[in-house]
Amino acid sequence: MENPHVIIYSDGGAKPNPNGPGGWAALLIFGEHQKEISGGEPRTTNNRMELTAACEALETLNRPCQVEFYTDSTYVRNGITQWLPNWVRNGWRTADKKPVANQDLWERLYAATQRHTITWKWVKGHSTNRFNARVDELATQARENQHWS
Repeated sequence: MENPHVIIYSDGGAKPNPNGPGGWAALLIFGEHQKEISGGEPRTTNNRMELTAACEALETLNRPCQVEFYTDSTYVRNGITQWLPNWVRNGWRTADKKPVANQDLWERLYAATQRHTITWKWVKGHSTNRFNARVDELATQARENQHWS
């Protein structure tokens, strides 16, 4: 039996960036069904929230899937499709031998990708794509509606 086909849109951001409150969100689409997830952190960065959204989305899937994954983050798309294999091979060091930024989240994302067949797609942020607009809205709500103690 073929693995289910799931479409995912994710987004995240912090304001101010860096070190402001942040929010992340994802929309998972399976046939007629949609699931929205979101959350936030009190002090973070845009990149950490983008990565968290991707991790949370893939970790929500409870069985191997064929995933069409849309992100407006070139950092996430390039990281997972181009940079990550070299980072893993080089012991989580960049080409200039520095530690990879956000290594904890990149390791988490790498682990979350292992069960699935994923096609990574970039979508222009703040465009006319309604699903991207929805996750942007959810991430902003998550950032703005957090009550940090």
